[in-house]
Amino acid sequence: MNQLEMKKLAAQAALQYVKADTIVGVGSGSTVNCFIEALGTIKDKIQGAVAASKASEELLRKQGIEVFNANDVSSLDIYVDGADEINPQKMMIKGGGAALTREKIVAALAKKFICIVDSSKQVDVLGSTFPLPVEVIPMARSQVGRKLAALGGAPEYREGVVTDNGNVILDVHNFTILNPVEMEKELNNIAGVVTNGIFALRGADVVIVGTPEGAKIID
Repeated sequence: MNQLEMKKLAAQAALQYVKADTIVGVGSGSTVNCFIEALGTIKDKIQGAVAASKASEELLRKQGIEVFNANDVSSLDIYVDGADEINPQKMMIKGGGAALTREKIVAALAKKFICIVDSSKQVDVLGSTFPLPVEVIPMARSQVGRKLAALGGAPEYREGVVTDNGNVILDVHNFTILNPVEMEKELNNIAGVVTNGIFALRGADVVIVGTPEGAKIID
């Protein structure tokens, strides 16, 4: 079974958490694209979705699913998103697709965060295999880069990438994130940082892992 097939298994399994007549929070990325496709099969059951990226909005509309603005909802029943890495405590690194800020906003609206991944995304310690994305206001890029280097990271400017918010991304290598909650707070306090890709203050409530043996649910 290849990686795409495992992603589809996890995405399909997430449908069991979708309640009738609700607005579903939807993240972004390749695994979420599989979920959006699956969600299209039950589009008449739901009111619509709030998306964490313009790309996801476009895919939802192609499925015939109404897209709501985050400002138009007071809360969401569930938020479904993927991860670049996830640890046993259900904390994640996200932002490979540069949508981390909007993903945090939509996740904050949700009563339940459901993370869908294939088994390759599971790690013991965050930062093991994936650099940490940090969204930065453009005029602060160099200053933030120096601060990140002083903390022991090796920041790399993601050239040619502009977020949906008009900002830039620094990918920080060489961070071994032993205390995700504290590091998330510390990095967010650097002037010029919009947010960073550690999802620890608001981790996942349920993790669905696509494996060769089927979808494994961790709650």
